[in-house]
Amino acid sequence: MTSMSRARVARRIAAGAAYGGGGIGLAGAATVGLLLAEVQLARRQVGNGVRPRVPSAEGRYGHVYDVPGEAPLFLTLLGDSTAAGQGVHRAGQTPGALLAAGLSAVAERPVVLRNVALPGAQSDDLDRQVGLVLTGPDQIPDICVVMIGANDVTHRMPPTRSVRHLSAAVRRLRTAGAEVVVGTCPDLGTIEPVQQPLRWLARRASRQLAAAQTIGTVEQGGRTVSLGDLLGPEFAANPRELFGPDNYHPSAEGYATAAMALLPTVCAALGLWPAEEERPDASRREGFLPVARAAAEAASEAGTEVTAAMPTGPRGPWALLKRRRRRRVPETAPTPVDTPDRPRTPLGDLG
Repeated sequence: MTSMSRARVARRIAAGAAYGGGGIGLAGAATVGLLLAEVQLARRQVGNGVRPRVPSAEGRYGHVYDVPGEAPLFLTLLGDSTAAGQGVHRAGQTPGALLAAGLSAVAERPVVLRNVALPGAQSDDLDRQVGLVLTGPDQIPDICVVMIGANDVTHRMPPTRSVRHLSAAVRRLRTAGAEVVVGTCPDLGTIEPVQQPLRWLARRASRQLAAAQTIGTVEQGGRTVSLGDLLGPEFAANPRELFGPDNYHPSAEGYATAAMALLPTVCAALGLWPAEEERPDASRREGFLPVARAAAEAASEAGTEVTAAMPTGPRGPWALLKRRRRRRVPETAPTPVDTPDRPRTPLGDLG
């Protein structure tokens, strides 16, 4: 599917989400039987029955930057098993810990991490998760990172419904005063046990959803970073290195790769990135585009950021597309103290 075609589909999905339209089918009736058979086979092969505990990384990072009277930054993760960090064994290997440690180093301030993500969650669980964030014991987060969408595809949630839930969550968090960065749906066509034609359908569906998620997020004042391509060529080329032991969730190296892509956008959202790097760089093919086109391009390229720019234009709202240079996160994130290692209970067949 071309970038322009993906932009049109993403625009229709986002419009349906905004105005209460029905689902947009991703496969014709003639392929449904084969698709269902492939889904069942993939679910038996992916995961190998592995249900590991998800290490809790919640707590305070960057104690070396403690200054009396200066408040820490508050970072919260929401979403599914990828946001929770399923597939690794140590708290410091989870994306939340990596982002907290990296943000603390850039800001030179302590960072308090909270994670309400739940393995198996679909986008309709975001309403509950946002409720936890906004009514929790801590203050409203300075920034929230949301990673969601894979289970929506594997459980065939209509993309309009998926985007509607994500847009509502971003709107609530932004209204409360938090910055929001969404890591969009990964490319599920890279999972080893998934065979054709499900592999092609999964790739198309996940990229369509990622583009529509971008439109919905940007229209509510959030930023997105494409994770699809990160879980594409790099994961396909090094599946034993970048996938975890269940062949579905990222390994520690995979989470570090995703965290490196997210960290610059997290810092930029908080005003911590150099001002000169906020201007579009033509040599890196950055610039202002209609939001649907920017969303479609981002869905096909790793680590691409999309953020709101001009509210109106000849083809609707415009966005800034950035291809930021990835910043390495600390190789071993410090494990916070006084934080219990809480297990999380998976909800779905695939975390």
